[in-house]
Amino acid sequence: MSQRKYGSEFGFLTRAVHTGNDVDRETGAIKRPITLGNCYELPYDPSSLNWSSADKALYTRNGGVNQKYLQEKIAALEGTEDCVVLASGVAALSGIFFTFLKSGDHVVCSKVTYIAVYRLLTEHLKEKYGIEATLVDTSDPEAVKAAIRPNTKLIHIETPGNPTIGISDIAAIAEIARENGILLSVDNTFASPYLQRPAELGADLTVESLTKYINGHGDALGGSVSGKKELIDKIRAEAMVNLGGAISPFNAWLIMRGAVTLPLRMRQHSESALKVAQFLKSNPAVRFVAYPGLGSDRGHKVAAKQMKNGFSGMIAFGLNGDADAHNRFVSCLRVITSAVSLGHDESLIVFLGPDDERQYLYPEEFHGGFFRFSVGLEDTEDIVGDIRQALERAGLT
Repeated sequence: MSQRKYGSEFGFLTRAVHTGNDVDRETGAIKRPITLGNCYELPYDPSSLNWSSADKALYTRNGGVNQKYLQEKIAALEGTEDCVVLASGVAALSGIFFTFLKSGDHVVCSKVTYIAVYRLLTEHLKEKYGIEATLVDTSDPEAVKAAIRPNTKLIHIETPGNPTIGISDIAAIAEIARENGILLSVDNTFASPYLQRPAELGADLTVESLTKYINGHGDALGGSVSGKKELIDKIRAEAMVNLGGAISPFNAWLIMRGAVTLPLRMRQHSESALKVAQFLKSNPAVRFVAYPGLGSDRGHKVAAKQMKNGFSGMIAFGLNGDADAHNRFVSCLRVITSAVSLGHDESLIVFLGPDDERQYLYPEEFHGGFFRFSVGLEDTEDIVGDIRQALERAGLT
């Protein structure tokens, strides 16, 4: 771990730059190196060691040094006691479920979530372990409260939600969870800790797909769970050491590097996305726009309360036209790239068609097919111009 500590007495930008980094003792380099070794030197008498311990550098599956540096940084950015970094965002999510749920337990979850969460809760955990889930509109805290059962052990929400950008009131749901003795986990990937810190609003566990905004360059996979040390220690032991969900040293190093510019990038993502959303909202070829930065958005009031410094770079929108019209539009784009993932430096768009299996869970305006659009760091005028020319070339204006 680093010798110098950068806690809450320092600002977010300072923590993003310095936490987890220090002068390398061996070389004097002011950036910590990538340590690719998969094991570490043992003490003179190793017989008393716990071979499954993550407290000491023994074996990289139990935690490598680059992972530890990154964990320190993410915990500082989230404002939590501790953090565990895993191989992917899905490893982080499944780590929570595996650690805190057992046969016969019940989960309340946002009805619109990342597809892996949907599959884990409605298929794999249900069929293999008898864990039941109720999917509700978590933008309505009363719906969350009504779904709670005596055997409910976890409430899991996404806000903003993937892919419809729905907003849930973290503080209100945290109060419900506390009153019922239930853990609350919040997937914060679309916001990042620069815009929203669920722990400060009462969440027990904060999940990030580090692959997305925190890395920011589209070149590494990782996931994190942050919270109180007693909870994180359980995930570290069960999901990382025993299930083998460890992040590679190289990916940890890449994400460490990317996280330094997180606040600067999130400012630009948010600024550009608001302008793009306003353009889309005013264009007659556009059927609907979902973006919490718009005053007309159904989630704006709650988002403005719990998101600081902006509303992120994620937009959902649909065009006046069928699936072919949407695909024609994408084929005419020149700056924006058609690809999955999000939070990269480049703008990414993906069309989710009317045959999506989760269509019944989406708000009605999404039923004709829509785009999930991750606004990148290109010149805002170029992004807007690319949309305008693609609409014209596709014959939609």
